[in-house]
Amino acid sequence: MRFVLAGSGFRAATIHRVASVLPELSCVGAVVRVPGRCALPVPAFDDLARCVAATRPDFLVTAVPRTANPGLIIAAAGLGLPVLAETPPAADEAGLRALLAAVGESAPVQVAEQYPLMPTHAARLAAVRSGIIGTPTQVQVSSTQQHHAVALIRAYLGAGHEPAVIRAVRTVAPLVDPLDRGGWTDDPRPRPATTTIATLDFGAGRSGVYDFTTGQTRNMLRFRRLLVRGTHGELRDDEIVHLPRARTVVRTPLTRHLGTITLGDRVLHRDPYPDLRFNDDEIATATLLQATALWVRGAGPPPYPLIEGVRDHELALAVERAASGR
Repeated sequence: MRFVLAGSGFRAATIHRVASVLPELSCVGAVVRVPGRCALPVPAFDDLARCVAATRPDFLVTAVPRTANPGLIIAAAGLGLPVLAETPPAADEAGLRALLAAVGESAPVQVAEQYPLMPTHAARLAAVRSGIIGTPTQVQVSSTQQHHAVALIRAYLGAGHEPAVIRAVRTVAPLVDPLDRGGWTDDPRPRPATTTIATLDFGAGRSGVYDFTTGQTRNMLRFRRLLVRGTHGELRDDEIVHLPRARTVVRTPLTRHLGTITLGDRVLHRDPYPDLRFNDDEIATATLLQATALWVRGAGPPPYPLIEGVRDHELALAVERAASGR
């Protein structure tokens, strides 16, 4: 299928690189502010309508700042073009409300929330959903921020759109940051880093704990942690403790080998692209792109509807407000 890509930054380049090796997908154009500066090897346009008229795509993928996302989504809806939109779909609550008012909750718009599709999380989710730890009651995420962390909490709990009570605190402490997107910083000086810790109470005994320190997704001096507590056991990162029968408690590790993640003799996740040498983020991106193509053709379910992405960001914004005392 043919798609056009809005954006020309780091994320857009990743999407284009992944799509370029998937035989059933073809990026046929880019929408950028300055066409002459587009680094992607496709025709570039400064207007979505002109791009669509020239390239006749099947859908649009946006990889733009959150402030620019709503305008592109609304414009695509006006052209009858399905969308896979970068996260979050809008910058703030007013933007989210305006976007839903403009296109509707059931608009043909998916959100590119890739974290639950990363192999480690996909395997852990498969384990939790198998019932091995019983009913999930609490999820603690300390690895990624804002809407991504909320998406993981909701996925592991199976939480929908029920109200949540949120409490949060924020502290600042010095921390060395040895690595950024450009590589090693070679800077040994600790800098102020903010840690936000929040609890999200979804009722019925289900809760989430959000714990994130500035730059944690890339800072090698901070562990990335996941804990899922259930009625009959607990998953901690890549190990499960559970009660398969009375008076017997078993510790079972998740094992990753040659693109396959297993729990004992049970396969939880198998790399769908074993010959392409994708990293985990690229596997999740490719999975989203292919799922979107199937959905557009009417051959598969919607991968992550707009309303789900809106809910993730609503809760993430509420965490920020609570941490700020607002």
